Amino acid sequence: MKKSWHLTALVLLTLASGLSRAEPALLVIGHPLDQKPLQLNQEQIRNLFMGIPVARGLKPAGLTADNELHFLFNNEVIGLAEARIQSYWAQMKFTGRKSPPAEFSSEQQLLDYIRQTPGAIGYVSADIPLPQPVQILLKID
Repeated sequence: MKKSWHLTALVLLTLASGLSRAEPALLVIGHPLDQKPLQLNQEQIRNLFMGIPVARGLKPAGLTADNELHFLFNNEVIGLAEARIQSYWAQMKFTGRKSPPAEFSSEQQLLDYIRQTPGAIGYVSADIPLPQPVQILLKID
């Protein structure tokens, strides 16, 4: 009887700890190109980050693989596991066909790049203040 109670308590504790660690909200952001607001849907953003041209002058940029938002973006927007994405980019680089998006080690560095680079598109957590002229393209809760 005691084992059953302990097992139930352990399961409930595990479930409760998982619920308390909700994923952060993610914003896909961009710097307008040629003074025109950017309008991209999730599929276009996915294509852009997978090296498929969406529009001239757009420059995807992301965070390094050691950042939690990197994995959230890949899961929610790209829809592929990290290993699959790494394999894809290794093949593209090896054949010389495409280069992966620029990577930054912090959200602040990525945000600075986007703020200073017309056509740059990236992602940050929803609680980071956005400077002008950066605009929100997509919000993932």
